[in-house]
Amino acid sequence: MHVTWLDSNSWLIELGGKRILLDPWLVGDLVFGGATWLFRGTHPQPVPVPEDVDVILLSQGLEDHAHPATLAHLNHDWLVVGSPNAASVVQKMGYSQVVALPHGETYCLDDRLEIRAVPGSPIGPTLVENGYILKDLQTGRSLYYEPHGFHSETLKDFAPVDVAITPMMNLELPLLGPIIKGRESALRAAEWLTPQVMLPTAAAGQVQYEGLLVSFLRAVGNTDEVRSGLRDRHLTTQVIEPQPGDRLELQLQTQPTV
Repeated sequence: MHVTWLDSNSWLIELGGKRILLDPWLVGDLVFGGATWLFRGTHPQPVPVPEDVDVILLSQGLEDHAHPATLAHLNHDWLVVGSPNAASVVQKMGYSQVVALPHGETYCLDDRLEIRAVPGSPIGPTLVENGYILKDLQTGRSLYYEPHGFHSETLKDFAPVDVAITPMMNLELPLLGPIIKGRESALRAAEWLTPQVMLPTAAAGQVQYEGLLVSFLRAVGNTDEVRSGLRDRHLTTQVIEPQPGDRLELQLQTQPTV
């Protein structure tokens, strides 16, 4: 298994002989609803756009996961798998192969890669977006991803996984509390899934943020706290902090069969 962090929540996962481009923000600025005064994210350096992608995987329909400028730039003939909300976004953009994957359902790619949708982040009062469990159907290697740290107890049914990608700090707003939960929820996911490796997501590597909302956001916690919490729970999970653009080969042991 190889993983490349492309900054923020964007990843290139190589698993099961497939290249999965996950929640890509690679081109242009990140703005919500055109309100640059409220929030604007920028890449100070150009981000190389991966080639030969087998599937674009989208966890949410919001701009920081289904990024409009990036999706407009990418090949519209590439397969897209996403939450129903994200699938609606790319269908309107003219993508030719779009699969909407509700919670509990799976999609198999060439009998090599299984994509399973699990409940993820709540967006508003009625909508819950997707997390994913990816599985190499030949080797059994697996990876879990949820970008906001909202982990469903249904994950217990799929333990163990080899790799978990999840936030490891809280991002909080006054009065509203955490909009990204990482401090305790990462440890909860580790207890449920017993991954060999955990990788932090949702943090800023090289990207820069500005706007009124940024002045109110407060980051709480870090990867060192997660490492300490893993030790306290007698978990051997390794926390790896990649740098943007670095392609990592994850050294994984064979999981014991039950």
